[in-house]
Parts: sequence; structure tokens; C-alpha cells
Amino acid sequence: MEHTPTIRSKIETELKQRGYSFSSFSKISGINRGTFSAMLNSNPPKPISVRQMDLITKALGYPEGWLYELYIDECFYEGKGHWKRIKPFLLRCVELGRRDFIQKVLSRLTEDLSYVPTIFELAEELHAEGKEKESVPFYECVVENERYYHSERLALSQYRLFCYSLTEDLESSLQAAIIFNSFRKSLPENYQLDGLLKLTNVYFNASNWEAAIKYATELRTLAISVYHQQVYNRSKNRQLDSFDTEKPLVVYYGLGHLLHGNALENQGLYEEALKFIPYYEDLTWFEGLDENGLQGVKRLQLWAKANLLNLKVLIGEVSSLASYVELLQQNPQEISHGLITIIESANKYNFSLDSILDVFSEEIGDYKKFVSKSSHYQISTLLWNYSRLYLELARYYFNTGRYSEAIDNIIKSLRVSSQINTKSTFIKGVTLLFEKLTGHITHEQLAEYEKVLEEVRYGMKQMVP
Repeated sequence: MEHTPTIRSKIETELKQRGYSFSSFSKISGINRGTFSAMLNSNPPKPISVRQMDLITKALGYPEGWLYELYIDECFYEGKGHWKRIKPFLLRCVELGRRDFIQKVLSRLTEDLSYVPTIFELAEELHAEGKEKESVPFYECVVENERYYHSERLALSQYRLFCYSLTEDLESSLQAAIIFNSFRKSLPENYQLDGLLKLTNVYFNASNWEAAIKYATELRTLAISVYHQQVYNRSKNRQLDSFDTEKPLVVYYGLGHLLHGNALENQGLYEEALKFIPYYEDLTWFEGLDENGLQGVKRLQLWAKANLLNLKVLIGEVSSLASYVELLQQNPQEISHGLITIIESANKYNFSLDSILDVFSEEIGDYKKFVSKSSHYQISTLLWNYSRLYLELARYYFNTGRYSEAIDNIIKSLRVSSQINTKSTFIKGVTLLFEKLTGHITHEQLAEYEKVLEEVRYGMKQMVP
């Protein structure tokens, strides 16, 4: 039967082969001779720390992590987990990116489920240090091993994983939202607010208006409930508990109304959408506003003004166009959304917008530059806007008989749609291209179109597990 080496037998073999004594190796490794002897010869042997293991590895000229596979047994001496050894070892594995060793340690550690809270605490430490990617296996471990379905610890782990999963790929973000949403009510209220806003945005970008409205309604209901409790506590001169959120409370309340109205707008329910604007156009009545809160109120006032003009244009009030264009010029972050509205209106009411397109030619022509400069919106939201913008622009050019320009914009829409994996916009673009414009496509445009399709096929292969 083959003998399984231990970390000590491996070290002893190396020392013997190289002719080192404890004294000579102590000098080159920096480990005290007595300490080193106790590690190998005492009964029971003195535990080896991660730092000492790294010093031994360096002294023997091996790469970092050489003894880590064997060190896992050191962490579970006599079959029991020793957290004072395990935690430094896990943190060192995080530094080296050795997820394989992390998984092995966590698998053995969770044979005793009493360690789940400890693993969660370590995940939170990594999160607080900005090591989001590195904390994932620890949160996943909590999710897999938490015994109580409604525990706050499980809900917070699911929330962290949900947040980390939000990317430019809307389909991927939607899958993450589906997993998270059943845990949202087990979160503390501050995390509930952030979670509900993220859920609303995901479903909004996925054009699932019913779900977007559901979560937007929950968002503003929770925000006003928290607000009333804070007002009551102030009236009783009670000290307010720390309430840590990504945005001021007033913003969650305002966005709950704004996103509800925008979801109605996207369904063509313009008159109903107009009814939501008064709920966020002036929120100066909110008590306890700090500087961030006041800035949030100002942004909501701007969005209310923009959305009012936006809806007027969609309803067909062409006289509002000049004011809307001026507002967009003064607020470049709103251009992508505003242009969709203007082009949709032109397509519906048959008016020319060539002069307006000239004004925003730079923003239309180079979406990547615009997206990279924006600070108010998520990249996925802006890319989703641009995929729709180019599709509406293609319809405009088709309606005005400029087929080559229409095809160019369809290809742009398809490219952006494939980048964020928005199937609905992509399918609409392909349908428009083949049903109405096939006879007008040039060889160069066809080659570009086929190139985009190949990129989509490649992206889909990459997504297959």
C-alpha cells in the first residue's frame, strides 16, 4: 500500500535530500531552530502556521502554494477544524487565487454546520474590503449550507450574489433576479430598498413591465414606511438607528414612482404615466434631507421635467420638441432615452427630425464614447437604450426611403443587442431587416450583418455550461 505523504514527511524528505540540518535550514528560512524542531519532532507536533509554511516553501525554492494541498490536513488536525489556522490559510488562498483549495477547505469545514456563521462573517469581511469576486465562494457556501430558509444570513448572501451577478448581459442578470427575489423580504430594510431598486431595473431593462411595476410599487411603499417611522422617532426625540443605503431614502421613494410611470410609458399608456410625475417632481417636503438628499431631489426634479416633455412629445405635441431638445443638450446623460422618444414620435406622427439628428450626430454616431462618460446610469441600461435607439432610427430612415442608412442602423442595433444579450430587440431587428430591407442590402452590409450573427453565435456558445 502506497504511503500518503504528510506536510511534515514532505519537508523532512526535502531537508534530507538537500543535506540541511535544523540549524542550517533555520538560518535560510528565518524560522527559529527550536520552533522548527518542534514542528517536526514534538509529540504531538507543534502546528505549522501559514506564514511558516510560506517561509519554508520560499527557502526550498518552490513556487507559492507548493505545500497548500497537504496543509489542508493541518487545518483539520485530529479531524477537527481549527479556525485560527483555517482563516489565515483561506485568506492566503484568496490572495493567490487558489479557489480549488478554498473549496476543499469549505467542503470539510461545513461537515460541521456550526461553522456557517463564521464563513459568512469572513465573506462579509472580504466584501467590506472590496474583494467582491473573492467573496463569492464563501457566500455560495453559506447559501448551500444554511439550515434556516428565512434567515437574514441566507438572504444577505443571496443579495450579495445577486449584486455581483448584475452585468451588461441582461439575460444573465434576469436569471440572478429570479433566484434572489424570493429572499428579498428576509433582508433588513436598508438592503431591501437597494434590492428592490435593482430588481425593478433588471425587469425594466428586460421589458417585463408587470414585474417592474410590482417591484417599483414595493420600493416606494417600503421607502415611505421607513420615512414615517423616522419622522415618528424624531417627534419622540428618539435616536435614529444607522440606516446605511446606497442612495438617500427620498430617492428610493421618488424612483418608485418614476419607474412605475416609465413602465406605463413603455406600454404606450401615456396618460396614465403622466399621473405619476407629480409624485416625484417636488420632494422638498421630505424631512431630514442632508446634502445628498437635496441633490437627489434636484435630480428627480430634472427627471420629472424631462419625462413630462418626453410624454408630451410621445402624445404628439410637436410644439414641445424645441424645449425637449434644449433640455437634452443641457443634460447629456438623458440624450439616449430622449432620442428614442423623439424618433418614436416622428415615426408615429410622420414629421421630419433631420435637423435634430444633426444636433446629436456625435452622440448617435459613437455610443461607446457616450456610455463610457455617463455616471448616472448603469452601462447595461445605456446599451439597452442604444439598441432601441438604433432600431427606431432604422424605422425612421426606412419610412423616409433611405434604405442604406436604415440597414446600417439595424446592424448597429443588432451589435449592441448582442453585446447585452437582449433577445427581444435582436429579433425585432432581424425581422425588420429580412422582411423589408433584404432587397436593398449591399455586399458590404451583408458581410457586416453576418459578422454580427457570428459574434452572437459565439456568445451563445460561451454561455452554455
